[in-house]
Formats: sequence, structure tokens, C-alpha cells
Amino acid sequence: MDYNMPFFEEIMQDPQNAIYTAKGWHPIYSINPQAKILIVGQAPGKKVQDTEIMWNDQSGDRLRAWMGISRDTFYNSGDIAVIPMDFYYPGKAKSGDVPPRKEVAEKWHQKMLDIMPNIQLTLLIGSYAQKHYLNVPRSTTTTNLVQNYRNFLPEYFPLVHPSPRNNIWLAKNPWFEQEVVPELQKIVQNILKK
Repeated sequence: MDYNMPFFEEIMQDPQNAIYTAKGWHPIYSINPQAKILIVGQAPGKKVQDTEIMWNDQSGDRLRAWMGISRDTFYNSGDIAVIPMDFYYPGKAKSGDVPPRKEVAEKWHQKMLDIMPNIQLTLLIGSYAQKHYLNVPRSTTTTNLVQNYRNFLPEYFPLVHPSPRNNIWLAKNPWFEQEVVPELQKIVQNILKK
């Protein structure tokens, strides 16, 4: 985790994050003015919060496979930025994690986007990111958005969350790994080659 990243201290000092700062937690995100691809997910999981390494879990391994990139490219190239919908692990709910706080994206995302003028593609992972960034009815499902991903290109690429919790969804929707993933890999490779 780069503690000198833009906005790091501001986020830590923000009163809305006081509970996390008091725990000694750091905000989890990665922005770079040179980045070409942005990943917007929901919020860090517990393992990610503990290790302070974004997407450092099974979900991250699957996401990198879907993108067709290595861990080294993901973490060290400077080409990939990550802005979650919340910078901190929100805790457990009955089913999965607590939803990210809405005010976080509203307050911080545009400031971060403003310093990354080279972003050519934003991966919107899961419904929270998709509903925030895409002008679609609230009732629109993630499955529908992912099936119709071409409608949002070249700026956005909606994806189902790569969590192992979605293995059943992946099994029921084989078209995703047969058709969508190869398309994603092609687009990612074209961007990273430039």
C-alpha cells in the first residue's frame, strides 16, 4: 500500500472514516495519473483490509484471469487503477458483506478520476458500481448489464463479481466465460499495448 498516494491523508482524516482510522485501518485504493484501466468494485474484503493489498484473494485471482493479465501487471505496471465504492471493509452481513457506504463514491470518486486523464476503460464490478456509474433503471440486473456490455463500451465494461460466491451464477451462465471474457481480454490487451 502506497501511503503517499493522492488523497490518502485526507481520507484518513475524514470524520466519516474516523471509526476505521481509530482501528488503525488504512483506505484501500490505488490511483495513478498514468493508469489506463480503472477497476471499480464494491469494498475491500477482510483479507484485503488485513493485508492492504487490493484484490489479494480468490476474487482477485479470478479477475486477473478474466482480464488476461499477470499479478505483476496488475500491481506494478502503473496501468491499472482501483477505486472501490468504499475504501474500507464494511463488515459481515447475513449474506456476504455489508454494502459499501453510498457517500464514499459521491465524495471521492470524481476527485480521483480528475487526476487520471488516461483511463480508457472502467470495469464496473458488481451492482453497486454499475448502478452508480451507469444510467440504468434501478431494477436492471447485473446479469442483464453483463449480457449487454457492448452497450456501455468503450467507456465501461460491467462484470459480475469474481467472488467464489458467484460460482453458481457462472455455472448457470456459461456464455459469460465463453463470450464475454475473451472480449474483455482482447480489449484489455489492446489498451495495454498502446
